[in-house]
Amino acid sequence: MPKLIHLGLDLSYAHMGGRWRDPRSLGGYVFPDVALYEKVARIAERGCLDLIFSGDGTGVPDTWRGSRDAALEWGVNWPRQDFGPLAVAMARATKHVGLGLTFSTSFMHPYHMARYMNAMDHVSGGRMAMNLVASTRLSDFANFGMNALSNHDDRYARMEEFVEVCELLWDSVEPDAMLWDAATGRVTDPAKVHDVHYEGAFFKVSGPLNTPPSPQGRPVLIQAGGSPRGVRASAKVADVIFGSDMALSEQVRQREMLDQACVAIGRDPERCGILWQTPIAIAETEAEAVARKDALLTSIPPEAVGAYLSYNVGYDFSTLPRRFRLSELQAEIVKAHASPVGIVHKMMVEFGADAEFAREEFLEYGVRYATYHVTMLAGTAPQIADRLEETFEATGSRGGFMLAHIPSLLRDLTGIVDLLVPELRRRGRFREVYKTTTLRETLAED
Repeated sequence: MPKLIHLGLDLSYAHMGGRWRDPRSLGGYVFPDVALYEKVARIAERGCLDLIFSGDGTGVPDTWRGSRDAALEWGVNWPRQDFGPLAVAMARATKHVGLGLTFSTSFMHPYHMARYMNAMDHVSGGRMAMNLVASTRLSDFANFGMNALSNHDDRYARMEEFVEVCELLWDSVEPDAMLWDAATGRVTDPAKVHDVHYEGAFFKVSGPLNTPPSPQGRPVLIQAGGSPRGVRASAKVADVIFGSDMALSEQVRQREMLDQACVAIGRDPERCGILWQTPIAIAETEAEAVARKDALLTSIPPEAVGAYLSYNVGYDFSTLPRRFRLSELQAEIVKAHASPVGIVHKMMVEFGADAEFAREEFLEYGVRYATYHVTMLAGTAPQIADRLEETFEATGSRGGFMLAHIPSLLRDLTGIVDLLVPELRRRGRFREVYKTTTLRETLAED
């Protein structure tokens, strides 16, 4: 039998990048109306999707020309909202679909986050995931009292230590520690609650966690590191990897790197899946899907494109020279401790490291990149299912896809549930019903 494909929905940008302008996208709701998110959760659960995911950021984009005006005016990574309260509402409106929150280990403290995610796991009945990011944006660092980005590798070292502390805290209260014995009045068995006494390079924590153990024991951990250092961190800390929407050859390469990193630390790579970010536009006809995809090219103006690209990488692209080589620009990005796996990296893969671009040509390509037009799959359910199966098999048949950056939230989500899911079921690639209660169990289904 073919292996099951797991599907998540990334709604991080559903109200951004001009997508909100389509009247059928948010259904008349205005972000962040909780009723919209409850509706999204019910539709996703109707389709038996694995989880609903939201990325996050705590700064306002101000990298482009040193100003936040373009981001504010055109809705570039703005506005944001703490997804936690929305996730609570979505959890209460559903029974099975998982919910993923994003936090930066560059700023958060592991005791607070271990405690918070424990509470969220209780609220959801064991359906929570925590996506861990190593922040690359100066505006985020500034909001936490830092004047410059920390070193790229140091950010991942901090992440690894953060997870180590969290796991010790989640294990500090054993699964059967709680008694709630009405006859004797005993609440907890003290022998099953343990100190942590952790002291590392970044954190010092005594413990134990002062909460009951959660339904999953600990939330599912997601991480999206794509650089060599990031891949090593993913192998060490993540239950499932959030992979980038890049060329298939690059996805195969990342899968190979991840397998090697898992083996190096004694982890079975067969138990480590990747959910590949996959922008899609789905419709009953290919022409309709392509038209919906192409409409994104005029959804935001050039000023918004520059703001998005600069913030996404952490490098001000308004300072580009008249002409430049991609390799030279990538060296400047690395020197600035910005993200080395953004648009310039993708262009180097597509055009070659020595390719030379004019500033205008770069920004023209940036329109397609910022709107995700360049990597978006657009077509009918059979066409998209063909591509998903091809990628799934080429990358080891472990994990699945994080369907993302859909042009119209409610319309395309309904298309995923009513068109794509039945097609994948017909091929034996997707569940008919939920068979488990926790997100960890759901993601483990083969």
